[in-house]
Amino acid sequence: MPIDLADYEKGEKFDGDYDEALKAAQERLSQIQAAYIYRGARAMLVFEGWDAAGKGGVISRLTGELDPRYFEVWPIQAPTVEEKERHFLWRFWQRLPGASDINIFDRSWYGRVLVERVEGFASEAEWRRGYDEINEFEAQQKDCGTTIVKLFLHITQEEQDDRIRKRLDHPWKRWKTGAEDFRNRARRADYLVAMQDMFARTDTRWAPWTVFDANNKKAARIAILNHVADRLAANVSMDPPALDPEVLKIAAKQIGYRAD
Repeated sequence: MPIDLADYEKGEKFDGDYDEALKAAQERLSQIQAAYIYRGARAMLVFEGWDAAGKGGVISRLTGELDPRYFEVWPIQAPTVEEKERHFLWRFWQRLPGASDINIFDRSWYGRVLVERVEGFASEAEWRRGYDEINEFEAQQKDCGTTIVKLFLHITQEEQDDRIRKRLDHPWKRWKTGAEDFRNRARRADYLVAMQDMFARTDTRWAPWTVFDANNKKAARIAILNHVADRLAANVSMDPPALDPEVLKIAAKQIGYRAD
């Protein structure tokens, strides 16, 4: 069925013990990462959504118990001069995960069909061509064994405005809001059209979109962490590795270890 963002605006509160649910999700994600490390699997998580939708908060909790040696968070900003001189996907090829890695994109190549489209940073021919280029790019990653999880965090205009006010009131969160946030806010209707086109053109069987109602931060965090865990676990064997016989011999000799 077509994705309609209006279906994700209830803002229902999390029903349960948030701290316990968060701990359980983080522990599960840690085990899944261990499976990815051991088996040399790789994945990329793609976060898109409105300004102030809570992407950073979700990412910080998603990575809370992960081994930092095997994940990378890429905060995607405006392309540099060097990046502008090349195909728009060039900079993302440099950030793809290697074996055993989970790479997280805080915004992504979808800027081509969102902000670059709406703000006029790409020509109409460029952003229209972008849909096929993105689909082919993601298909290539899927074909070489990379798990792709695409997440969109949706909030209403009222909720966004409230969060921006709170950021401006908070001395150590003011840095999160700049003039461009208000520029984007003023063109919400244009962004909604671009988002609907993006979902219609890039919600593929090999890299589907999942939209989350992020109007309640805690409920969104738990829902997203559990969804990511489900998607990652589905693409790797979760059977724990057997003890290495050589390591077992060494451990028995040096520390008297005996396997149960």
